[in-house]
Amino acid sequence: MAIYCGKCGAEVPSDKQFCANCGTPLAAAAAAPVYAPPAYAPVAPSAPPPAYAPPGGYAPPPPPPGSYPAVAPVPAKSGGALKIILIVIAVFVGLGVLGAAAVGFTAWRVMHAIHTSAKNGDISIDTPGGKISTSSSENYSSSDLGTDIYPGAQTGKGSMRMSLPTGSVITAIYTTSDSKDQVVNYYKSRLGSDASVFDNANSAVLSLQKGPKETVMVTVSQNGSQDDGKTRISIMHSKSTKE
Repeated sequence: MAIYCGKCGAEVPSDKQFCANCGTPLAAAAAAPVYAPPAYAPVAPSAPPPAYAPPGGYAPPPPPPGSYPAVAPVPAKSGGALKIILIVIAVFVGLGVLGAAAVGFTAWRVMHAIHTSAKNGDISIDTPGGKISTSSSENYSSSDLGTDIYPGAQTGKGSMRMSLPTGSVITAIYTTSDSKDQVVNYYKSRLGSDASVFDNANSAVLSLQKGPKETVMVTVSQNGSQDDGKTRISIMHSKSTKE
């Protein structure tokens, strides 16, 4: 039978006279009270707090997880939005009608101010601001063009004379069987070193500012599918009378 030390409470066999833990004689230990570990009572879990109930009313229990009350959709007030859309459409339609009327009135005034005559394919347009005429039979002089006409060149289609209160513009079209480079070299010598030259494989542009109010520009192009493969020469001479 085992006994316990009265000093430290350690278990000591009955055939021993001293405590192996603290060395106290068992006779003295017998007089001391036997140590026993205190007993602990299990603690009961605390109850959950009561559900909140609003004053004067009953709060229903919460819905189970995963289920939520359906929310009724708010009815749309389509009447006001529809009215706004119709008003916007009406405004745009009104603006479109007004714009079309303004364009039509402007065109009517222009048509009544322009007098056009056509004869043998030539066109002459007289406007309040000046006169525009195209002719394939008109012969332009070197003074009209601001430079010489290429020797042996034939008159082409697209020549035009335009006279305005601010100045005049004459454009003459010619064709020649000579190559593009031959024509470019000719006009380089005629316009001089002050002329600007932009040259590429199939076309070239030579431009000379002869004064503050006078410019000569010669365009030379060669296209196998145009003018029966001949070289086209376009000379534009512009003069300004504006002070």
